[in-house]
Amino acid sequence: MAEEKESRVDYMIYDKGSLGQVRVADEVLSVIAGISTMEVNGVAAMAGSNDSLRREIISRLGMKVLSNGVHTAVENGKVTADISVVLESGAHIPDVTAAIQDKVAGSIETMTGLPVAAVNVTVADVKLEDE
Repeated sequence: MAEEKESRVDYMIYDKGSLGQVRVADEVLSVIAGISTMEVNGVAAMAGSNDSLRREIISRLGMKVLSNGVHTAVENGKVTADISVVLESGAHIPDVTAAIQDKVAGSIETMTGLPVAAVNVTVADVKLEDE
């Protein structure tokens, strides 16, 4: 448990001087990106991480991992998001991925005030209609 806490990174998004600072954990950026991505028409699912045991445990507990398929990083005060998705069959890939980029960048900037340098989208799979 201590290892997990040490590996977490957070970013200051606001400093009110004597009242203190507002910091946001890196996982929050990934969750914002994941939620925003799932709101885009044509997205069937987030592409999962390779940690199948973690996913299985979480699914048995009935909880969703909103950051699956998302990696975010902040460099020089700007956010970069790498997102892997599964699209619906028949989705127009250029339109859906552009919508993902716009939605994710807008959501992160609106919610945190951090500028977004890039939103890189990988289409990992297409959900066929009979799946």
